[in-house]
Amino acid sequence: MAEKLGEYLTIKQAAQFLAVSPNTLRNWGRTGKIGMHRHPVNGYRLFRREELQHLLDVASEPETPNAAKPR
Repeated sequence: MAEKLGEYLTIKQAAQFLAVSPNTLRNWGRTGKIGMHRHPVNGYRLFRREELQHLLDVASEPETPNAAKPR
């Protein structure tokens, strides 16, 4: 964890940032859907603000239409 701890959010802060529950973040971290880090002293889950913002950016992009679907 070479970055400053200020670049990370606690699970509660990250859940508010993404508008999901902390349990959802725990599940996403456990399954690898989102990067999860641990505080070097107390072992709490931490989430990089930049990674969370990227997740929001990707989720807000409109879906690109696939090839014409047969009717």
